[in-house]
Amino acid sequence: MTWSERTVVRDGVRLSCRDWGGDGPAVLLLHGLAGHAGEWDAVARHLSPRYRVVAVDQRGHGASERRPRDVSRAAYVADVLAVADRLELGRFVVAGQSLGGHAAMLFAAAHPERVRGLVLVEAGPGGGSPELVDEIGAWFDSWPQPFPTRGAAVEFLGGGPVGEGWADGLEERDGGWWPRFDRDVMVGSLEENARRSWWEEWERVACPALAVIGQNGIIDGPEAGEMLRRRPDTLAVSVPGAGHDVHLERPEVLGGLVAEFLAR
Repeated sequence: MTWSERTVVRDGVRLSCRDWGGDGPAVLLLHGLAGHAGEWDAVARHLSPRYRVVAVDQRGHGASERRPRDVSRAAYVADVLAVADRLELGRFVVAGQSLGGHAAMLFAAAHPERVRGLVLVEAGPGGGSPELVDEIGAWFDSWPQPFPTRGAAVEFLGGGPVGEGWADGLEERDGGWWPRFDRDVMVGSLEENARRSWWEEWERVACPALAVIGQNGIIDGPEAGEMLRRRPDTLAVSVPGAGHDVHLERPEVLGGLVAEFLAR
């Protein structure tokens, strides 16, 4: 099964979506910071025979509006609602990795009537790390501009399936491989998370939730434990050997976990 491109415009901001079609219950997939909808292709192929799967290029990313004026958490959440309404997803499962998982969590908290289930992949309510913005900004500053070859980009961005997934988000032009996002937009998208945590929003999530954590990822034991303490009915799974990009490193495992969760 292949996907078709769908475009949704909200308040003048263009949002590009990969719609995998299907007649089953809807699943909306959100990528992380500096990512793109194509990161979910392997998982979407796993799910699309039984579910209506849509993956979104979030604002500032991929084929969507590159320089939106508003990069607040509220803007990302409102985009999810606009996509769901425009593509007639009804009540759906929302899943996301990293910053996309954070947006998925905030959407589930704000719109419980629209969400059948929530899947967080290497994402949680923790925050309040002031150094985060500078660290991420410095990482973007270290990127070659442009990468001379796609192979160089794959190697720099982690190699293997992780590097391949990130490199798929680049565009080839002017003799090199360039990001499809701007550094200041990415850093601005993180500013709220650097100032505060989101535990109250996590406690407002009313639907069943699956938290998938990479054994070597960024969600540490204390944060995962607090998530379960506050919502003890959450299903939490650790993927052995995986890092932050579980959806790229172990898509077959993640697809199976999500499919099992949806079947429940």
